[in-house]
Amino acid sequence: MSGVDLGMPTFPDAAHRAVRDAQLRHNLGRATSTIRNKRAAVVDELDDWEQLRASGAAIKAHTLSRLDTYLERFESAVTAAGGTVHWARDAAEANRIVTELVRETGETEAVKVKSMATQEIGLNEALASAGISAWETDLAELIVQLDEDRPSHILVPAIHRNRSEIREIFRREMAGSGTPAPADLTDDPVQLAEAARHHLRDKFLRANVAISGANFAVAETGSLVVVESEGNGRMCLTMPDNLISVVGIEKLVPSWRDLEVFLQLLPRSSTGERMNPYTSVLSGVTEGDGPSNFHVVLLDNGRSEALADEVGSQALRCIRCSACLNVCPVYERAGGHAYGSVYPGPIGAVLTPQLYGVESEDTASLPYASTLCGACYDVCPVAIEIPELLVHLRNRTTRERKGWFDRLTGTAMRGLGWVFGDSKRLGRAQRIASLGGRLFGGRGIGRLPWPMSRWTDARDAPAPAAESFRQWWERNRTGSGDER
Repeated sequence: MSGVDLGMPTFPDAAHRAVRDAQLRHNLGRATSTIRNKRAAVVDELDDWEQLRASGAAIKAHTLSRLDTYLERFESAVTAAGGTVHWARDAAEANRIVTELVRETGETEAVKVKSMATQEIGLNEALASAGISAWETDLAELIVQLDEDRPSHILVPAIHRNRSEIREIFRREMAGSGTPAPADLTDDPVQLAEAARHHLRDKFLRANVAISGANFAVAETGSLVVVESEGNGRMCLTMPDNLISVVGIEKLVPSWRDLEVFLQLLPRSSTGERMNPYTSVLSGVTEGDGPSNFHVVLLDNGRSEALADEVGSQALRCIRCSACLNVCPVYERAGGHAYGSVYPGPIGAVLTPQLYGVESEDTASLPYASTLCGACYDVCPVAIEIPELLVHLRNRTTRERKGWFDRLTGTAMRGLGWVFGDSKRLGRAQRIASLGGRLFGGRGIGRLPWPMSRWTDARDAPAPAAESFRQWWERNRTGSGDER
């Protein structure tokens, strides 16, 4: 996947526009603080939380170290249980496989469980181009789809919308794709949920094809595990005759027993609940119970390249809980759309560049979308060293993208090294800088001329001090006998 251009604006450009949206900042701040506080409360209940984190990280690291073995074991188990496994190297191949499977059923529509993998590959758009309608059934995903918008959060895709905005979306858009919203619909959450339930019910009852992802895939039994809060996923997994699941190869865990760790880590880290309201497990085909045709599409799409990076591969441990988004000061102010990827926030800043490469400007900007405060690592349930990965990817970006500006920067750094390498040269440079400080009267520098404007467009540059510490020391301490 190296070098793929996502066709999105760079993070600095997108964030610059997003932070000017006061309503967006209000919606994000309120929602992330609520989820953050709920998570903290349920995590504090467990005395062994850090041990659980360590166990989750160890299981994932072990699985990734023997991923080829566990993938083959998973395929054998699924096949033995009556399912069919397909292998997709990239998004185009995965979309082709799913499209062909839907066409074989003769159907022209499908219901969908919330799935990051299908968003990653643009499956809905690929199906639409083939004349197949894919209906999102998760409430937040439904809101985004009706508004022809994009998700902005891993857990809550419509986090950037408030209740009044959702009501207007329902009243304006529902009639065009099914059961309309009531004419007297208010922004009361109960009424909004009821409108969504009626809108989706007809789709569930007539659907013969469902498409899902999976939170976990168990190599030992060939089982797919889907956790959710609404029950729409269970409707999709049990009612249609045909189920197609698109699963990233990193979602595997070795055994059924391993789920015990993750089913404690995931709900607490994502929704702030002790356990998921719905945990559905599908293990192949059983006559008279659930789908009669079961297909799993195992998706690579850059994951093998990420796995080959000794440092970067730990990003594949991610269980998509979104805890890092809810504590990130950058995400809270810029929102998910600024990242331009289906994976926003700190985890997106380290995962997207690895899946798609850092050669293009859009992906190369993502590792810099962070303050490196470390809050993301503190809350990660599988202990991914996100700050370490951000620095690692910044270094990789610098190495792999050597343009004229990078050469200019290298020259400037060598010049600074020459100045800082000798105390006399440094002293002369500080005296010259002090003249600049007096010129600006101690005020910050609003904007430097190009190319230094690339720095001051994003931050204020402090004016040099009118007197350096070295000069102050020479004036006040030299010859005084004070050696401190």
